[in-house]
Amino acid sequence: MKAFVEFVVKALVDHPEEVDVREVDGERVVVFELRLNQTDVGKVIGKSGRTITAIRTLLTSAAAKQGKRAMLEIIEPEGRRPEGTASAAPAEPAADAPAN
Repeated sequence: MKAFVEFVVKALVDHPEEVDVREVDGERVVVFELRLNQTDVGKVIGKSGRTITAIRTLLTSAAAKQGKRAMLEIIEPEGRRPEGTASAAPAEPAADAPAN
């Protein structure tokens, strides 16, 4: 199943060399942690999450044949924010704040 996830994701992204899939086994659940280049996250998720949903559906079917449950999670890189997200600090001072 890990090879399936790697194959599909590498075919979708611009930076296949940065795709890393880790398999975390539980008793009845297998979690696949997917790490990839920040610019490729949108390609794997797809419009309205359709691509990632399709991959998860196929993964769930393959796991069911083995009597397990599979989950696929995209792990975001630590300390990086996607472009276009607002920062926590306000851009301008409040209207009632005194001007210096």
